[in-house]
Amino acid sequence: MIELLKAYEPITLEEMKSVKLMNRTDTKFVTNIDKLSQLLLLAQRDYYVQDIDGERNPDYDTTYLDTMAFDMYTQHQCGHANRQKIRFRTYCTSKLQFMEVKTKNNHGRTKKKRIEVGDMDLRDATKRQFLQQHLRYDADQLQPVLNNHFNRITLVNKGMTERLTIDTALRFHNLLNGENKDMGQLVVIELKRDGLVYSPVMHMLRQLRIHPHGFSKYCMGEALTSKNRLPVNRFKCKLIEIGKLVKQQ
Repeated sequence: MIELLKAYEPITLEEMKSVKLMNRTDTKFVTNIDKLSQLLLLAQRDYYVQDIDGERNPDYDTTYLDTMAFDMYTQHQCGHANRQKIRFRTYCTSKLQFMEVKTKNNHGRTKKKRIEVGDMDLRDATKRQFLQQHLRYDADQLQPVLNNHFNRITLVNKGMTERLTIDTALRFHNLLNGENKDMGQLVVIELKRDGLVYSPVMHMLRQLRIHPHGFSKYCMGEALTSKNRLPVNRFKCKLIEIGKLVKQQ
């Protein structure tokens, strides 16, 4: 993987500012490491790779929060198009941490609001104000429920109209019951673009028979680690497909 990424022209965080895509459409794909290697070979001429001080596959750490009644999980599991999630994300290389609220509307667009923070203490006045402004749920009802850790490759097309994030080495840790799940060979790809602009990678994904596949890290992590505490009805087919990929060693 490292050798494949060396062949890419780099792009810096500063240069990526024009591709923030805070109000965007997201399309997710799930595959395995072997197909990812093929994809990285195909995409070399059309994409830059994000490079932070020489690091092209940095660690990310995320803690998800939900209400005591798991309202955010339930909204997604029941198929509600208009829904929210809240998380704390830490960029392990830079040590930066953000509190983020993601809102998806019934037109398939995702809007993300975030502020930089130094900890996950929700009693802080700045965090409370941010949540009151952007989150539909009562901050007093929130609890940390799931942690995940992964490595992320970020590709940017040379037209600067989209980002492609590629997550590997995904691990879940349930903060309420201590259950862990290592996702092994699983690869989660997310295409983020401002509307339905032309995407060079779509043809490559079709060529490799990597098809769109909804994958919420929060919901999948909970479904895999909650020990049947939460309903998984709408996720059963996805869990079966993911299970096959995870077993591929």
